[in-house]
Amino acid sequence: MKYLIVIEKSETGFSAYSPDLPGCVSTGSTVEETERNMHDAIEFHMDGLRAEGYDVPVPTSRSSYVEVAA
Repeated sequence: MKYLIVIEKSETGFSAYSPDLPGCVSTGSTVEETERNMHDAIEFHMDGLRAEGYDVPVPTSRSSYVEVAA
């Protein structure tokens, strides 16, 4: 499955979350580290959902950019 993640700059590096997986978050010093950490966090989150007998949410979020005049 392919989940959208949102990466934001923070005071100490970067943080990330997935709109399709509430509560699943991660951080990192770089964008690349944050992406790797978020990959691991998603797998861990999914394992926890399965262990508790919950369904893993199907990814539905999308992203796009909108241009506006500056």
